[in-house]
Amino acid sequence: MYGLEMAKGLMVTLSNLLRKPFTTAYPEQRLTQHPRFRGEEFTWYEERCTGCASCAKYCPLGIIKIVTSPSETAPLEGDKYRLETFDIELQRCMFCGLCVEACPYDALFMGSGFEEGQYKRTDLVITIDRLRQAEKNPSTWFRPQLESMDYRPGASRPLGWREVGREKWRWHQHEKAGRRLNGRDAGGDA
Repeated sequence: MYGLEMAKGLMVTLSNLLRKPFTTAYPEQRLTQHPRFRGEEFTWYEERCTGCASCAKYCPLGIIKIVTSPSETAPLEGDKYRLETFDIELQRCMFCGLCVEACPYDALFMGSGFEEGQYKRTDLVITIDRLRQAEKNPSTWFRPQLESMDYRPGASRPLGWREVGREKWRWHQHEKAGRRLNGRDAGGDA
């Protein structure tokens, strides 16, 4: 009885011994990530951000800190705010993506990076300067417009702010955060 069970166990071992291993020797070998992977790098497009703080409001852990001040032009008419602080505490993030879903202007995206290990917790805070300087490789999670153009965050080129929106930018050309622009304001990047 025991001999038969041991022989069955050894047969399983012998059948797997001849198979090609499917493990990867990380970091020498890397697997390709799924385009919808929600990683530790956040992609933020400042040109699209109005400072509405929807992302901070809908974050269940409260890890996004946004400090704004009124812009010089017309904030009561729907103009964007001047961002002074936009910090994300990465060490507490659970990568749920609710901040990305809440952004009405497609300014915030999940990233595709996962190698953010640091020695100090203070180094795990993504500041506004780091968000500005980061390479723009957004994840396609919750972004069907990126999936439809077959965008791959790790393999494709970085995307500009005009390419990532759900709506074509021409739709927004004569508006700025919901406010109709007259002829003198409509010039340039509104």
